[in-house]
Amino acid sequence: MDGTPDMKYYAFDWDDNIAHMPTKIYTISDEGEEVGISTEDFAVLRDRIGKEPFSYKGDVVVGYAENPFKDFSVFGDKQFLIDALRAKPGPAWNDFVEAVNNGSIFAIITARGHHPNTIKEAIYSMIVKNYEGLDKDRLIKNLKKYREYAGEEEMSDSELIKSYLEMNRYHPVSFGEDVGAAKPEELKVKAMEDFVRYVKAMAAILHKKAFLKKDLGFKFAPVPVPTIGFSDDDEKNLDVMKKHFEKLDEPIKTYSTKGGIKKEY
Repeated sequence: MDGTPDMKYYAFDWDDNIAHMPTKIYTISDEGEEVGISTEDFAVLRDRIGKEPFSYKGDVVVGYAENPFKDFSVFGDKQFLIDALRAKPGPAWNDFVEAVNNGSIFAIITARGHHPNTIKEAIYSMIVKNYEGLDKDRLIKNLKKYREYAGEEEMSDSELIKSYLEMNRYHPVSFGEDVGAAKPEELKVKAMEDFVRYVKAMAAILHKKAFLKKDLGFKFAPVPVPTIGFSDDDEKNLDVMKKHFEKLDEPIKTYSTKGGIKKEY
């Protein structure tokens, strides 16, 4: 609800989940030409690349190009900032808009290898431009409510947005790694473990503040053990994530957005 902290926590994959990005993975054809594959198609074809030739949009792909993930690494940081504002909304876009406009805490857990600040900067640009349903004024209104509940000092609108974005977490899990060589599903699990620890600590702090501020405490009582929703279009990632956290009995809800349709996984 607008203006009422609900303490929902969100975790999102980026590509083909939040947004359909124009970024390509580069492969090589049987004629030695580079062939760009979309992220959506790559999620289906990645286990075949380099193992067997296959036809893709009129070309025969035989393997990876020399630097297939160059636009997904720090070398593609500038392009990411451009592409983010050219992207089409993905199946989890409405959830992302809900999270941001309400000032909820979220994590971006993506296989990309950009600098974390690049993703944060892209989201800042989206917010101030009111991109595709993001609403800067509504976010600011809700952030002011949060600060009122917590008894924190006032900030300018720009400071509020930047402070909010600092509170969220950005995990391009291939940052500092060989993009594509590491297994993204395992790295995403580690990133989620990090986020779980973070939101548990945050929920405990906010719960204590609400309890001490008794006149508002009845309105704002975040649960000490928060529930986190995670969406991804790659079901291999979801399968590993779900099995891992089920063993730990952690309240992670997983959602598949494969094929552009969101459903509980």
